[in-house]
Amino acid sequence: MAKENQTLPEFLLLGFSDLRTLQGPLFWGVLLAYLVSLLGNCLIILLTRASPTLHSPMYFFLHHLSLVELLYTTDVVPRTLADLAFPHPRAISFWGCAAQMYVFIVLGISECCLLTAMAYDRYAAICQPLHYSTLMNWRACMAMVGISWLMGIITATTHSSLIFTLPFPSHPVIPHFLCDILPVLRLASAGKHRSEVSVMMATVVFIMVPFSLIVTSYARILSAILAMASTLSRRKVFSTCSSHLLMVFLFFGTASITYIRPRAGSSVTMDRILSLFYTVITPMLNPIIYTLRNKEVTKALWHVVKRQVPSS
Repeated sequence: MAKENQTLPEFLLLGFSDLRTLQGPLFWGVLLAYLVSLLGNCLIILLTRASPTLHSPMYFFLHHLSLVELLYTTDVVPRTLADLAFPHPRAISFWGCAAQMYVFIVLGISECCLLTAMAYDRYAAICQPLHYSTLMNWRACMAMVGISWLMGIITATTHSSLIFTLPFPSHPVIPHFLCDILPVLRLASAGKHRSEVSVMMATVVFIMVPFSLIVTSYARILSAILAMASTLSRRKVFSTCSSHLLMVFLFFGTASITYIRPRAGSSVTMDRILSLFYTVITPMLNPIIYTLRNKEVTKALWHVVKRQVPSS
């Protein structure tokens, strides 16, 4: 942060102002994806609360994952839509930028932890079926969700404090459509080494470690599936895991490319495309994947519809 007797700088978000001809199509595309994301994630949240068949640890985690996705897009997309509606880049206040980054980090880290908890739930259900009710009791599930949110808050507080106490130019320009960690950190004029180290450590801890745990869980799950004699049993078990696996690769894939690839290999256009993917596209795909590929969610949705629509 600047010295107390100095005015805090405003950040100029360039967004997509350099792509004037694409701003119109991008506006409508992002708006459509946002509406689908809102509708789909709200639907899953309501279904997992209203349907007794979805009152299990797996759908308890899915409920919180959908809540995270809902808040995740709402933190970024409304501001992005407002910027796309105007031809020229607009400024965001110092505290507005800090708040957006803080919420963004809280939700991103929480999602990493929730996806890991969901992988452990599948491991316990398939590889430890006799101990499943003990391993995944409601107290354990609540603890996992609470720890996910707590880790997000701790990481966001640490990163935001480190980054927004750095000195910035009087008129900083962010070549991005949101206040993400790396674009803001690159603007700091001095003392950013400790923040870069902190970001790298958090990347290793909250991207590589959870992903490694998920891979380990699914390696054991795959071993258990191959040991099953019945082909039908194999298909049933695989179908319960495929939706989660797809979400894992979508989320961790884009996050790894964004935060781990060498800086020399990065570009402004690639950064924005990747950010659009994990802030707009992935949250939209989450409810679609879990609705279309999960028979229990589909059945629960059908039962809710039948209760609401009187039969002829």
